Amino acid sequence: MSLHNLTPAEGSIKKGKRIARGEGSGKGGTATRGHNGQKSRSGYSKKIGFEGGQMPLQRRVPKFGFTNINRKEYQGINLDKLQSLVDSGKITDTVSLDVLVANRLAGKNDLVKILGNGELKAKLNITVHKFTASAKAAIEAAGGEAVTL
Repeated sequence: MSLHNLTPAEGSIKKGKRIARGEGSGKGGTATRGHNGQKSRSGYSKKIGFEGGQMPLQRRVPKFGFTNINRKEYQGINLDKLQSLVDSGKITDTVSLDVLVANRLAGKNDLVKILGNGELKAKLNITVHKFTASAKAAIEAAGGEAVTL
């Protein structure tokens, strides 16, 4: 026995129904599509979400809330993250946007906000777009400087 003469077991494979091949097949005439109507025609395709003319779900469900088109999205960076960079030697004394981008904490077009979670022991001069009040207090308590762009 080899690959070219393998055959499936007798009776394991059924032949497909030959649709629309004459009345004698039992599937002639309407070719299993029923009688009249859109679905019996060739080229029929319904839109995604179409519910037979009933108002579709995505239009029935109420839309709510408000999206402010002028919203400014800030990339938040916590103090403990800055401290871990100081401990690993990646930051020395000044932290600017370029330093944060180089360490992959922010993108080059991001607005950056320093958040007050964690503890900062190092004396850092940080220059970013915004600070929380607790972050600013912690930076100045450590002897550093918080400069807003």
